[in-house]
Amino acid sequence: MLLKVLISPVRVKIATLACLFCFCILMLQGIDSFAAENTSRFAIPATDEGLPGAGPIRRYEWFQNLWQNRRESWAETIEQDQGAVIFLGDSIMEGWDEGLGAAFSGMKVANRGIGGDTTRGVLIRLEEDVFTVNPSAIVLLIGTNDLEENVAPEVIADNVRLILDAISNFNSTLPIIFCEVMPSSSQMRRPTEQIQRVNALYRELLSDYPQLVRLDTFSLFDNGEGNANPDEFPDLLHPNEVGYAKWAEALRSPLRKLDLLQ
Repeated sequence: MLLKVLISPVRVKIATLACLFCFCILMLQGIDSFAAENTSRFAIPATDEGLPGAGPIRRYEWFQNLWQNRRESWAETIEQDQGAVIFLGDSIMEGWDEGLGAAFSGMKVANRGIGGDTTRGVLIRLEEDVFTVNPSAIVLLIGTNDLEENVAPEVIADNVRLILDAISNFNSTLPIIFCEVMPSSSQMRRPTEQIQRVNALYRELLSDYPQLVRLDTFSLFDNGEGNANPDEFPDLLHPNEVGYAKWAEALRSPLRKLDLLQ
């Protein structure tokens, strides 16, 4: 009898600890689930099923982290970015970083570039990253990363048409300054023949959008052989300060004509 009395408290303690352990596990799972629910709308969809467009949506780990982190940070500045001129695209746009505001002093700007993004990636993030801030204009540059993924120029152009259609459906008079794919190099898996084919297809569809202004950023940076100039693109893909200054100067004229820049 004495042995049973001694054992019972031990059993009670073990049972209590077991219940506490299970409770903690459930709490942690709930926290994880809650966190996942809160961030899921900014994460890259797990599959392409049901998504508009065609071609790749990159899912490399580094890209998924970058995509989600930048989009989460933009969600926190929706109110302050209202009415900004949106600079939309990939790493070339992202690389402008803090220099964007200085390049267009007096004009409210918001950077929506994500390094590594593709035309399809831009297409699926328009609603939350762009339309929520009711932009006064959009400066768009996209397509070079599709070529690195061996996407056919026709598919790239079709995705861009969907992007432009979505913008037009949101606001048919919203100005768009459309930058052509900049020259790069076959060393970067972006041969000039492919870039020029993409740009030619872009030009064919742009006339369907009266609110659009085309900026020939291919010729602007062409070294005469259809490739990037190392003095402006040291890695033959991304502009340096000289390249960004040249691009900014080319953008100022259409921005002034739109009364967006003094």
